[in-house]
Amino acid sequence: MAKKRSTATASGKKKTAVKAPARKAPAKSLAGKSGKAAVSKASAARGAAKSAPKIAASASIAPPKVAAPASPVHPPRIARLRSIAAARELSHFLITDPRDVGYLTGFLGGDSYLIVPTDESQKPILVSDFRYQEELAHFEHLLRIVIRKTTMLPCIAETFAGEKVSRCGVQGDHMTLGERDTLVQLLEKAIGISAADNLVTTRGILLEMRAVKDEYEVNLIRAAVKIQQESLLAVLPTIEPGQSELDIASRLEGEMKRRGSVEPAFVSIIAARANGSLPHYRPAFTKTAANQPLLVDWGAMWEGYRSDMTRTFTLGKWSPKMREIYQIVLEAHILSADALKAGRTTAEIDKIARDHIAKARYGEFFGHGLGHGIGINIHEEPRLTQQTAPQPLQAGNVVTIEPGIYLPGVGGVRLENDYLVTEAGATCLCTLPMSLEWATIGV
Repeated sequence: MAKKRSTATASGKKKTAVKAPARKAPAKSLAGKSGKAAVSKASAARGAAKSAPKIAASASIAPPKVAAPASPVHPPRIARLRSIAAARELSHFLITDPRDVGYLTGFLGGDSYLIVPTDESQKPILVSDFRYQEELAHFEHLLRIVIRKTTMLPCIAETFAGEKVSRCGVQGDHMTLGERDTLVQLLEKAIGISAADNLVTTRGILLEMRAVKDEYEVNLIRAAVKIQQESLLAVLPTIEPGQSELDIASRLEGEMKRRGSVEPAFVSIIAARANGSLPHYRPAFTKTAANQPLLVDWGAMWEGYRSDMTRTFTLGKWSPKMREIYQIVLEAHILSADALKAGRTTAEIDKIARDHIAKARYGEFFGHGLGHGIGINIHEEPRLTQQTAPQPLQAGNVVTIEPGIYLPGVGGVRLENDYLVTEAGATCLCTLPMSLEWATIGV
């Protein structure tokens, strides 16, 4: 999914799975971890492009087996946050972003705030409401649960007063100015001191923590990838000319739900014909047509973690122009993915793909970043782009590689996979092919 920054603030009947369409391809993976210098040349990339594994749609729609949400990974995360807060001379840290509450505790219900004391002898306090009371009973080993009887901020102020909060960090990248001002007023009344100096605005602490994934998180992302790939393979044989983008989107998202994804990772991008030139297109009533492109950017979510892939197809024959830019984008993807490695910088990886596309004289038609981190959010750190300061990649980063070329009135090509960065290189978490032959459907 192309980079887009957000603003601040079941029937017991069995159904036979549809088989994937037959594709001619050798059984060699594409654009995964190769560790060979040969991929540094576009000619080698063209050779690799001919490789594509055969993948059949799974008949099973049971959700993937991964560790239970009540995992031992959460206490160490809380301990790390305590350490960071203590180093900043904070007595407590208030977590208001529900994604970070989930990251630290495993509770994914939302509408709950977390108060983390730096004192290790005190359990973190989760402030929630009646809707989640029964569910939260399973978290009492880790948290003190407060079921509020008022709205959130008055309850937070009351809790602060009882906990002797002296200096508390708040999430400046999530809490609004209005919320902060209201909390200050409530604290001044509840504690009787000037609370403005006692609420310390912080930025990026949890984002930095979440940027490096542990094995537990990687397994959740792998499970999401498995769901989304099986879902696309179930839908591909049903796509034909004359279907609307929304029709295809509904079937794809339905298949993901059947496999355990409560919701898609983001609004699925189904772009028929020339609509593919719009990187963040929203599907509507445009219909697919013979010998015309179809761009599919979709993702699944499993236990709060998201996956993100893009494939570009044609329903029949490729036009010369679409065939040309497909090959260029594929080469750019392979070259940049092969360069992924801990220690390389975000801008450096972006530049590899960007330079390749520019050399082919399509530089002006690739205007977004090469990729982004994924996890609890669809867009996380690190960002593979030249628009921000370069950051060294770290082992444990999970990032997308998604170069694209977008030609108004013609269509666009984007090819995207998810990669786990390692000390030695990178591991591709996706297995769907990217060859031009595989991407030719309906013939």
